Amino acid sequence: MRVLLVSWEYPPLVVGGLGRHVDALSRELAASGHDVVVLTRGEAGAAVQEVRDGVRVRRSAVDPLAIDFTTESLLAWAQAAEHSLVRAALPLVRRWRPDVIHAHDWLVAQTAITIAEVTGAPLVATMHATEAGRHQGWLPRPLNLAIHSVERWLAHKASTIITCSSAMHDEVTRLFDKPADQVAVIPNGIDPVLWRTTPRSRAAARSTRRGDGPLLVFAGRLVHEKGVQTLIDALPDVRRHWSHVRLTVAGTGPYMDELQALARRRRVARAIDWTGFMAEADLAALFGAADAVVVPSIYEPFGLVALEAAAAHAPLVVTDTGGLSDLVMAGAVGAACPPDDADALAKAIGTVLDDPEAARRAAARAARLVRREYTWQAVTARTVEVYAGAQRGGRLSRAAVAQPPARTRRG
Repeated sequence: MRVLLVSWEYPPLVVGGLGRHVDALSRELAASGHDVVVLTRGEAGAAVQEVRDGVRVRRSAVDPLAIDFTTESLLAWAQAAEHSLVRAALPLVRRWRPDVIHAHDWLVAQTAITIAEVTGAPLVATMHATEAGRHQGWLPRPLNLAIHSVERWLAHKASTIITCSSAMHDEVTRLFDKPADQVAVIPNGIDPVLWRTTPRSRAAARSTRRGDGPLLVFAGRLVHEKGVQTLIDALPDVRRHWSHVRLTVAGTGPYMDELQALARRRRVARAIDWTGFMAEADLAALFGAADAVVVPSIYEPFGLVALEAAAAHAPLVVTDTGGLSDLVMAGAVGAACPPDDADALAKAIGTVLDDPEAARRAAARAARLVRREYTWQAVTARTVEVYAGAQRGGRLSRAAVAQPPARTRRG
């Protein structure tokens, strides 16, 4: 199959999980024998073509316009980026016609829709998140409403939408009035091998943390929807029962100063280590050393960090929301609680710390689930099924729609 993947983010430009997702999916598609081209942003000058791990990459020439990627000028920046992508795509499709076009998020909607109309190829779109979801159902400013309108346009032009979780499936069908049998659930994937740890690496990670009490870990961007503020609010109650507990926060983001100020107000600043960004190998070792990895998200379309921690055999404490709910339903977490509830989060953390043996059994179930259903091989096979269905112009099979992972066998 000839597959054109369209993404504004792709290595070496990686802002979040989207770029890594497209990179891994494209490489696995190529390894499976498909003819894959990734269309993405480049730099100033001429369009560039290259081959990475069997994937042909066409990078557009960025126009010399003084438009910053900021909130105030985001739409203008997006339009300029889309113009350069379309100009890079048109010469490509004159001599190479894709069988399917796969767009990733609203920032490439215009490009993907244009090329689909030019070539007649079916359009598949992955909605990694939604603007309404990021704002807890609100569209407070004209910018939010504009982004939502682009998402709706893309949703209705695509023959099939791919979402990463059962919750995102429901969110997309509700927000965009998309028939349920045109929205597939395919989770994000990971490479479990990258998250394996050794006793030595775990011991080394543990030794770098101050104190000898239980170790909690949060990893991710420091933004409001990740819920780190709820975790900090819960920490005083946790410390009343586990006085030497420590929290390591691995990540950066615009919310860091506010979170550190909150920790001082809650009188837990000395119990928190802020590491900033960590390389995957170091983060895997930290996960493996943790008594619990806490994912306290308020809004979480998927929850990739939970999979990475599970692959490292770390006990999980998560909020029962979004994509994390699929892991809860599968019996793959040590404890779960509602989002944005510090008291409930403290109790969930206590449940895991009070019964480490049960926590280890839950971690083993989670690791098995990751190896079975969340590898890139499994994700790519399901994606190819969606491509084939889009080519036939038919509805999705029942198995492709809103099916959470099966509960793993206990033990």
